[in-house]
Amino acid sequence: MLIVNVKENESIDKALKRFKKKFEKTGVLKELRSRTSFEKPSVSRRNEIIHAAYKQRMQNQENS
Repeated sequence: MLIVNVKENESIDKALKRFKKKFEKTGVLKELRSRTSFEKPSVSRRNEIIHAAYKQRMQNQENS
């Protein structure tokens, strides 16, 4: 359960923004989306490898 204390003379918008950041850090929404459909372990591993290769290429381009 997330608790966000609203400080004295603080707008609701700022408190809501802090709540959204805390909620994003928990990863609840990401996990919920991943659980909506089953993904085979081989497919998830393949996607991890493709993503890692992409990040490596981008890092190499940045260093060049």
